[in-house]
Amino acid sequence: MSGHSKWHNIQKTKGAADAKRAQAFTKIAREMIVAVKEGGSGDPRSNSRLAAVIAKAKAANMPNDNIKRTIEKALGSGNTDNYEKVVYEGYGPSGVAVIVETMTDNRNRTAGEVRHYFDKYGGNMGTANCVSWSFDRKGVIVIDNEDGDYDEDTAMMDALDAGAQDFEPDEDVFTVYTNEDDVATVADALTEKGYKLVSAQVEMLPQNGYIKLTNEDDVKNMQKMLDMFDDNDDVQNVWHNWEDAE
Repeated sequence: MSGHSKWHNIQKTKGAADAKRAQAFTKIAREMIVAVKEGGSGDPRSNSRLAAVIAKAKAANMPNDNIKRTIEKALGSGNTDNYEKVVYEGYGPSGVAVIVETMTDNRNRTAGEVRHYFDKYGGNMGTANCVSWSFDRKGVIVIDNEDGDYDEDTAMMDALDAGAQDFEPDEDVFTVYTNEDDVATVADALTEKGYKLVSAQVEMLPQNGYIKLTNEDDVKNMQKMLDMFDDNDDVQNVWHNWEDAE
C-alpha cells in the first residue's frame, strides 16, 4: 500500500473547525440514512454498510446520541428524506483523476454544480467509469500518533490481529488498510484497545499511486476545485490521485 498519500486527505478532518464539524455531521447523517434504507436494517450487526458509516461517524467524534437519533429517524415511517447516491467522475488540471461521491435529492442540481466545478478550474467531467477503473475500494483507518503514545510494532500487531490487511507508519499517524467490509470491525477493535482514530472509512485508492503537479496554476486550480467540492452539501467524498505539497 506504499505511496498512499492519505495524510493530506484527512488533515481537514483532523483540524476541523466547529462550522465544518457541523457540516461533516450532516453529511455523515445523510449517508447513514441511505445505509439504513438500502440495507433494510438499523442494526449494524446485520447491515455492514451501516456499520461502516457508524465507524466513520465515531472517528469523526460524532456523538452517540446523534448516531442513535439518525438511525431512528431513518427507520421512522414519517421520514421523507429521499436521497440517492450518485457518483461523478472526471479529470482535474493536467489529467488528475477525480471521483466525486454525492448524496442528493435532486440529480439535476447536483450534476450541474459538479460539472461547473470541473469546468471552472481547468478540468472536465467524464463518463461513468472513466477513472474509477484505476482505483481500488479499501477500508482505511488512520490512527493519531502525534504525541508518540503508541509503539509502532505493537500497533501493527494489534491491527493485523484485528483483521487488517496492511499497516503503514507515516509522520504522526499510522494507517491501517482493510477489506472494505472489515473496516468497522477493525476500527472497533482498535478503539477498544485505546487507539485514537482520526478517520475510519472506505476509500478509493489509486492503483498506481499519486502524481504531483508541477505547474503552480494547476496546483491552485486543483485546490480550489477540491475546496468547492468540500463546501457543497451534496458531496460526501472526493477521491483523486493528486499528491499535494502539504
